[in-house]
Amino acid sequence: MRRLGRAWPGRLGWAAAVAVPLAFLGVFFAWPVVALVVQGFFADDGAGGRVLDLSGFAEVLSQPRTWRLVGQTLGQAAAGTVLSVLLGLPGAYVLYRCRFPGRTLVRGLVTVPFVLPTVVVGVAFRALFVPGGLLGWTGLEETFAAIVVALVFFNYAVVVRTVGGLWERLDPRAEQAARALGATPWRAFRTVTLPALGPAIASAAAVVFLFCSTAFGVVLVLGGVGYGTVETEIWVRTTQFLDLRSAAVLSVLQLVVVGAALAVGARARARRERALHLTSDRTSSHPLRRRAAADLVPAVVTAVVVAGLLVLPMAGLVARSFRGPDGSWGLDNYVALGTTGGRNTLSVTVWEALGNSLRTAALAAAIALLVGGLVALVVSRRPRSPGARRAVGVLDAAFMLPLGVSAVTVGFGFLITLDRPLGLDVDLRTSGLLVPIAQAVVAIPLVVRTVLPVLRAIDPRLREAAAVLGAPPGRVLRDVDGALAARSLGLAIGFAFAVSLGEFGATSFLARPDAATLPVVIFRLIGRPGAENYGMALAAAVVLAVLTATVMMLAERLRGDAAGGEI
Repeated sequence: MRRLGRAWPGRLGWAAAVAVPLAFLGVFFAWPVVALVVQGFFADDGAGGRVLDLSGFAEVLSQPRTWRLVGQTLGQAAAGTVLSVLLGLPGAYVLYRCRFPGRTLVRGLVTVPFVLPTVVVGVAFRALFVPGGLLGWTGLEETFAAIVVALVFFNYAVVVRTVGGLWERLDPRAEQAARALGATPWRAFRTVTLPALGPAIASAAAVVFLFCSTAFGVVLVLGGVGYGTVETEIWVRTTQFLDLRSAAVLSVLQLVVVGAALAVGARARARRERALHLTSDRTSSHPLRRRAAADLVPAVVTAVVVAGLLVLPMAGLVARSFRGPDGSWGLDNYVALGTTGGRNTLSVTVWEALGNSLRTAALAAAIALLVGGLVALVVSRRPRSPGARRAVGVLDAAFMLPLGVSAVTVGFGFLITLDRPLGLDVDLRTSGLLVPIAQAVVAIPLVVRTVLPVLRAIDPRLREAAAVLGAPPGRVLRDVDGALAARSLGLAIGFAFAVSLGEFGATSFLARPDAATLPVVIFRLIGRPGAENYGMALAAAVVLAVLTATVMMLAERLRGDAAGGEI
C-alpha cells in the first residue's frame, strides 16, 4: 500500500504531461481544422439547417485546374527534395565528419535559412531575379525553377543537420575495413556508409518533401499570377471567394499527401533509432584533408552551395535595400521604416510591427516550449507494453501534423470556432492571444524534434540509479533529464522564437491591422504599387532577416557541439 501511495503522484504527473498537450492540440488545431472541413462539406437545406453534401468532391476533382495544381505541388516538392538531398549530403559530410576552424559558425549559417520568414526569402529571390537584379539576366522571375531554388535554400539545412547528426556518430571501422580490403573511397561510401545513412536520408527527404509541398509564402511571392499550388489555392478560395466547400476538398487532398509523408518519415526515424545502436558513442570526425579528393570535392561543393545558394540571395537583398526610390544609394528605405508607407499603405509603422512581432513571438515560444517539452518528455519513454509503445508513436505523429496542414486552414478555422470556445464567455478572435497561439501550433513540432533525440539518448540506467538513491520522480526529471537536455532546450527556444517571428500563413488571417506583425507588413508593402513601398519592403525584410539570424546564431552557440536534435 505504501508503494502504491508513492506511485500515485508520479502517475498523475505523467497523466498531466499527456493531457495538457492533447488538450492544446485538440482545441487549437484539431477542432479548427475539422470545423472548417466539416463546414465545407455541408450545404444549406433552405430551411435554416444544413445537410451533408458531397457534390463538392465531384465538382473540384473534375476540374483540370485542380489536377494542374496537384501536379505543380508534387512537382515542386519532388524537385526540391531531390536537389536538397543531392546538395545536402556533401554538406553533411564536411560539417559533421570533418573538423576545421569556424565549423560551428558555418553550421549556424547553414541553419539560418531554415528559420527565415518565407516572406523574406520570397522578397530576397524576387530581388535577385527581377530585371536589374544580380540574376535578372537568367529570366527566372515568376518561374517554376525560381520556386524550386528558393525551396532548396530553405531545406538544405534539414538534410545537412539530419544526415550529419547520424554521420558524425557512425563507427568508422566498417568503412576502414572496406578500404583495407582494397575498396576505393567511392565504393566504400556507396556500399558501406550510404546504406548506414539510408534511414537518416529517408527521414530528411520525407520532411523536406512535406515542407516543399506545403510552401505558402514562397509561392505566393515568387509564383506570380500564373503559378499556384494546393496551399495557395486553399488561400485564394477561402479568402477571396469564401468557397469553403472546394477549399475543404483541397484540404483533404493536402492531408493525404501530408499523411503519406509523415508515415514515411516516422518509419525512417524508427529505422534510424535502431541504427543508432550500431554507432559509436564518440564523434568520428577528422581534420579536413585539403589534399585528399574524398574531402576536397565535398568541401568545394559545400563552399559553392553556401556562397551561391545561401549567401548570394541575402547579399542581393541587402544591396537592393540601400537603393532608394529615385535610384540613388543611401539609407532612404530604412528612414522610411518609421512611416506608414506611400499613400498610408500601412496602419502601423514597420518599427511598431517589429515590436508586435517580438512580443507575439516571445509568448508563442513560451507556449511552444511548454507544450512541446511535455510531448518530447512523454514520447522519449520506451514503455514495455506494445500497446503503450503504439500510443507513444501515435502521440509523436499527432504533433507533427501541424507542419503539413495549411496554416490558412488553421487560421480560418480559428475564426470559425473560437468566438466562444468551449462555451466560455470570451471571444478569442478579438484577443491578442490568438496570433501567438497560432504561431505556437506551428512551432511545437520543431521543439519536439529538437529536444526528443537528446531525451531518447539518455541512458535509462541514470534515471534508475537516481531513483534507487532515493530521488523522487520530480528530482530525477530535473537532475537527469533536465540537466542533460538543457542545451537542446536553448536551441528549441531559438527555433520556436525564430519560426514564430516569421510565421505568415495563419498570422495573415488573424492579425488585426493595428497589430500587424512584420511579415504581414512586408507582404502588404510588396502588394502595393510604388517604388517607395517596394524599397520599404526590402529594408523591412533585411531587418527581419538579421533579427532571425541573430536569434539562431545565439541558439546554436548556446548548444555548441552538444548532441542536439534534428530539424
